[in-house]
Amino acid sequence: MDKTKIASESCHQLDERQVVQYLQEQPDFFIRNASLVEHLLIPHAIQGAISLPEAVMNRQRLKIKQLEQDIRFMVEQAHENGQLFDELLYLVIEMSMAESLNGMLTALNRWAKRLGLSGASVRLFSECWRLSAPLDAQALVVSRSAFESIRIQRFGDRTNYLGRLNGPEIQFLLPDALNVGSVAVSLFGHHGESGMVIFTSRDRDHYQSGMGTVMLEKVAQILPRLLCRWIERL
Repeated sequence: MDKTKIASESCHQLDERQVVQYLQEQPDFFIRNASLVEHLLIPHAIQGAISLPEAVMNRQRLKIKQLEQDIRFMVEQAHENGQLFDELLYLVIEMSMAESLNGMLTALNRWAKRLGLSGASVRLFSECWRLSAPLDAQALVVSRSAFESIRIQRFGDRTNYLGRLNGPEIQFLLPDALNVGSVAVSLFGHHGESGMVIFTSRDRDHYQSGMGTVMLEKVAQILPRLLCRWIERL
């Protein structure tokens, strides 16, 4: 074959984009060439090759399967959100009915145990709340500057921490707690500036990094507002 003929054939070769463009511009192509559809074979990773109709059906099955999974996920989320709302509503009612700060904190602790946890505690930064006499809420006080090293190591730029604490950290945040296996901590405020709520579990693996924090964050949003019934913000 001479070079002229080779060059001529090369000029008439189609690339993939041209084929795709042609088929897009000719929507009736497979109607006019119906027999071609039955004989076209599409490479398949498992079956070797399948017909074009089979390839189309397989794609539809995959889309339907993905859609079913999406619907199942949305149903599960709706169910979980319903349970979340019910639990939070119960907590808000219980704490709102409290007749003292201690009664409100007791309601929070009782709610945590209702969820299978060992307890819940509130810690407030002394720089942000008036915690001195006659209120005498010193048991809630932690120093913000002393907490800073824990915040840097455990929280980074987040306002939630789920996992384990070491001995000195537990002693600092939960001096009266026993058998603390793992904790879920959520700081109050957008920048964690006023305090925190701490949920504890005896199970070392109950709270782990990567778990959902919706419930935790909602409680952390609610608590400061209810605390203001009993404690003055500075």
